[in-house]
This record gives sequence, structure tokens and C-alpha cells, in this order.
Amino acid sequence: MKISVIGCGYLGAVHAAALASMGHDVVGIDTDPEKAGHLSRGFAPFFEPGLEDLLAEGRSTGRLVFSTEMDLVADADVHFLCVGTPQSKTSDTADLTYLEAATREVALRARAGAVVVGKSTVPVGTVERVRGWLGRTDLELAWNPEFLRQGTAVKDSLVPDRLVYGVEEGAGAEATVRALDEVYAPLLHAGVARIVCGFATAELIKSAANAYLATKLSYINAMAQLCDAAGADVTQLSAAMGLDPRIGQRYLAAGLGFGGGCLPKDIRSFRAQARELGVESVDAWMGLVDSVNVDQRGRVVGIAAELCGGSVAGRRVAVLGAAFKPDTDDIRDSPALDVSVQLAAAGAEVVVTDPKAIDNAWMRYPQLRFEPTAADAVEGAEVVLLLTEWAEYRALDPHQLALTVARPAIVDARNVLDADAWRAAGWDFRGLGTGDGVRSAGAVRAG
Repeated sequence: MKISVIGCGYLGAVHAAALASMGHDVVGIDTDPEKAGHLSRGFAPFFEPGLEDLLAEGRSTGRLVFSTEMDLVADADVHFLCVGTPQSKTSDTADLTYLEAATREVALRARAGAVVVGKSTVPVGTVERVRGWLGRTDLELAWNPEFLRQGTAVKDSLVPDRLVYGVEEGAGAEATVRALDEVYAPLLHAGVARIVCGFATAELIKSAANAYLATKLSYINAMAQLCDAAGADVTQLSAAMGLDPRIGQRYLAAGLGFGGGCLPKDIRSFRAQARELGVESVDAWMGLVDSVNVDQRGRVVGIAAELCGGSVAGRRVAVLGAAFKPDTDDIRDSPALDVSVQLAAAGAEVVVTDPKAIDNAWMRYPQLRFEPTAADAVEGAEVVLLLTEWAEYRALDPHQLALTVARPAIVDARNVLDADAWRAAGWDFRGLGTGDGVRSAGAVRAG
């Protein structure tokens, strides 16, 4: 099929490359000439494992093209809308400005009978607005939510858990489903589950899924606070809970909490939708989930202050990690950088390192200092914070690292290090909810 992908950020670039690898002729459109140029040359403008290999394959076969020229979409059979829907600057709701602009541009060029498919995460009811922006009755409309995770987005595209088609009941529904089945034929042939539902359900699925995952993360972080108060170990607690098949182990790891460009803004948008629909229980629930998640950041600042004798003012603090999660260079709503900024505001000299995210972070955070390696960052530090669980930080040698710090004190805010090994190497070691005597950390002032 001939397919256009409008918007080539994390979602669109990966989706376009994946569709080309399935044998379709794909044109990816983005308004940013630099981004489109990078992708055209086979270079990803962001770090995502496996993406550049997929881009190279599409480029070599000639099935994948990137451009800023919207006229190139005119002969496409299917148009995927993959533009960003960030949180509004003035409220918790999603900003649909980019989606409206992309929809109107497609409407000006799409041939009659083409299928316009939304993939962006949107509030329930958005499809009706999209229909109005299209302003045409000769185009079919569908909603096909994405379920990509940064760091595994390529795998999630090529081997997804499920495919969801949101379509409108009526004469055009069957043709729309057939078109999407043709798009995803290799995945359906491989046995990927397919769910066909109404628009409202399709719009809610991604937000509802993210809200549930956020709930699990905030729940276990709340349990970490309880474990610190009781002298229990949340890692053992979560391991025991996870053996119950009704609960499961995934997303049940206590730590610094979630960030990034999806979960935080999606649960706030979900909360705003609940308020608009008069569902107060979901509004209150999501508010608590968000609050627990943000509180974890302040707890880490408090623990760092405790290790520094009650105040971080004038102390050198090394931070391992700037990205919101490992295997990405995305720093949007990064818990690691939030903690770093709080420490700097309290008077600490904060030195941050990250394998991939430094280039994205250093110009945006002039109050922080950045170093390329962990060895450089920890030199002379009075406390070290592990805030993003990159594999190379999990593999650090505590004996070797102890030789370069001013004082061997570390906060493992992701609960991924071997506490016994670090203590045996002479480190004052603290985790979150692991019974390390940090019950007073929440009450300790940062400065």
C-alpha cells in the first residue's frame, strides 16, 4: 500500500520505518526540515535502539521517504496522524493544535476514498473534532492507538501485544477494517490480537492503559514509604506480591517514579476528561497517583540532605542519569533532572552524567554541570545518586568508585544495585523502601 505518516517524532518515525519494513511504500512528513533531513539520510534525530537499522533498510529498498512537502501524500491509500498531543501550557488537557493542523493539511490533499487514521493519544471525543477538521464525507476515518514504549519502540511496532481499530458503525466500517487489515497483514498473519471497537473506546484505551500502569508504579512507591516507616523491605514485598498471577511483577518496582512524554501528561489529561464527564472517583484517583509519583522525587532530595548532615548547600552531588528512563535520550519530565534541579536550588554543586541524554540536557539546565562519564561525575562527590538505571550504572564497581569520591555515600533511587556488595565496599548505602533507616528522610530539609 501507499501510506503517509504525518509527524515524525518518536511515534511517527518508528511507525513509518516499521510499515516500510512490512513492504509498504511510506512517506513520512514533518514540518521540521532538520528532522526530516536526518531521517532521509538514515539517522534518527533521537536515540531509540534498532531504529537506525530499520531506517537503513527502508532507505536501501526505496520504500521509505521523509520530507517536509505535504503534496507527497496525495496518492496515499492510508494517512496516519502521528503528531504530538502534549499537555496544554494552561491546563491539564491535551493540546490538539498540531493534530488540527495536520488533519486540515491532509484534508486538502487526500484522494477520495482514502483512510485517515489517528494514532496520537487524544481525549475521548476528539474523533468528532477530527471529522470536522477534515470537512469531507469522501474520506474514511479510524482511530488506531499506539502502545509504544521508548527504548523498545521498534520491537513494540514489529511484535505488538495487540492492534486496536476504532471505527464508526455503518457502511464504511467494513472497508476501513479491510484497509487496516491490509496495512497490518504481516502482524495479523503472525497471530497478533486484533480488537475492533467504537471511536470512544479506542480513544480511551491508551489513556486507560497508561493510567493503570501509573497506578501500579505509584502504588508500589506508596508501599515503599510504608516500608521505610515500618522497617520493611519493599523489594521483597513486591517480589512476593508479583508471584500472585492476578498482580504480576511488571511495573511493580519501587523507585524514583515515572516521567517522560507519555505517562505524566496522559494521566493528567485522563483526569481532566474524568472531571469534564463528571466522574469524580477517577479524577481523585489520578490526582493521588500523580501526587505519590512526584513525592518520590522530594524524598530522594531529603535522603541526599540527610546523608550530607541535614543540608546539601555547598556539597558536591553526583547524579547518574538524566534521561527519564534507560535506553532513551528523552529528558521530558525526567525525574532525574527534577531531583538535580531541586538539589541545585538548595545550594548543591550538582554534576550529572548520562550515556545518551547529555546533549539534550546541558543547554536547558545551565544550573547543572554535565560530565560524559560516571568516573568524571563522581570525582570528589560527597554523595552519589543513581537516578536512571542504565545497565552501565548497574554494573559499576563499588570498590573502584570509592577511590574517586570524597565520601562513599550513595542513594540507589531505582533499587537496582546489590546493597550488600556496596556496603561491603565501605559505602553508606540507601535505597527507597528497603529498610535503610531513611524514615525521617521526608522531613529533612534539602537546604
